[in-house]
Amino acid sequence: MEIERTRIDIVNCAKTYADGTRGLQTTNLTVEPGEVLALLGPSGCGKTTLLRMIAGLESPDAGSRISFGDTDVTHVPIEHRNVGMVFQHYALFPQMSVQANIGYGLKIRGTPDAERQRIVGELVDLVRLNGLEKKRPAELSGGQRQRVALARAVAAKPRVLLLDEPLTALDAKLKESLRDELADLLRRLHITAVHVTHDQQEALAIADRLAVMRAGRIVQVGDGESLYRTPAHPFVAAFLGRVNRLATTGNGSLPLGGIHLPCPAGGLTHVLARPEDVQVGNADTDWGRAQVLRRNFLGDRVQLTLEVQGQDNVLADVSRDHAARVGETVGIRIAPEHLMPLMEDETQ
Repeated sequence: MEIERTRIDIVNCAKTYADGTRGLQTTNLTVEPGEVLALLGPSGCGKTTLLRMIAGLESPDAGSRISFGDTDVTHVPIEHRNVGMVFQHYALFPQMSVQANIGYGLKIRGTPDAERQRIVGELVDLVRLNGLEKKRPAELSGGQRQRVALARAVAAKPRVLLLDEPLTALDAKLKESLRDELADLLRRLHITAVHVTHDQQEALAIADRLAVMRAGRIVQVGDGESLYRTPAHPFVAAFLGRVNRLATTGNGSLPLGGIHLPCPAGGLTHVLARPEDVQVGNADTDWGRAQVLRRNFLGDRVQLTLEVQGQDNVLADVSRDHAARVGETVGIRIAPEHLMPLMEDETQ
C-alpha cells in the first residue's frame, strides 16, 4: 500500500488562550517526509497543544503557519487536512469486527465496496492481522488492538499520522512489548508521523528524532543518541535520564576523589555525567577514591551511591555482578569524553 510521505513545516506557531495563558511559545519545527518525530516533555509543556494545532483541533495565533508539503493548512479544518490519528485508548468501535473498524473511514467517505475491501485486505497483511478479520476488539490482545487502530488511521492514506500518547495507559511490561511493535509498524508504513509522549524510553525507541519541550518551548531537537550523549541544555540531559552534576575548579579541571580530570571546556563551573559513564574499580589503582554508601540491585544492573571528596554523592551504574559492597572504598574514574558541559546560565 503506497502512502504519501509529506513534509510538515511549522513556522512561527504560537497559541494563546482566551484567558491570556500561553499554551505554546513561538515555535519553528520541520518534520521530514517519512520521518517519525516525537514531541517529548512533561505534562503541561505544550506538546499536546502543538499536536492539536497540526491536526486542526486548535487554531494558532495570528502569524502562525502550518504546511503539509506545499499546502498551507493553517486555517484548513481537520476534516479537510487528511490526517490520521491514534488515541490513548485506540477508540475502536467495540461492536465492529477488525475489518469493519479498519474500513470505517473509507466507508463514510463513500469508497466503493471493492476498493474498500482491497485496501482493508492490504492493511490486514501489512499489520499482520491475518485470520483475525472477523474478531471484535474485546477478543484481541493489546498489541492486536494497537495494530487495528494504526491500520484504521492510515486506511484513507493520510498525509500525516498523529499519535497522542497511545501507550500511556498500559502497565510497564505490556508497554515495552507494544512500544517495540509500534516502532516496527511505523517503519513499515513509511509515513510521516508525530508522536506525543512523556515517556523517554518510548520516544527513544520509536522516533527518528525527538523534540524535547519545556514550558511551551522546544528546547532541543535531534536524534535520541545525540540528545542523550551531547545535550545542549541541562533540562534535556536530566529529562532523558539520570545525571550527576559535578563541580569543577573553574579553570578546566574536575576534582574527583583526590584526582583531577580535564573538563570538556574551560570556564565551566559544573559538568554532567551519566551514571553508566562513571567507572568503578579497585581502590589500589591510580583512580580517584570513593566510599560506597548504597548498593541498589535493579535487575539488569546495580546502581551505587558513592561518597566522593569534593563532590555531592555520585551515582554509578555497574554490572549486576560487580563486587563493590556498602562501606568499601573503591576507585572511581570518568572518561573526559563522557563529561557534558553545563553552562553557568543553565544551572537553574
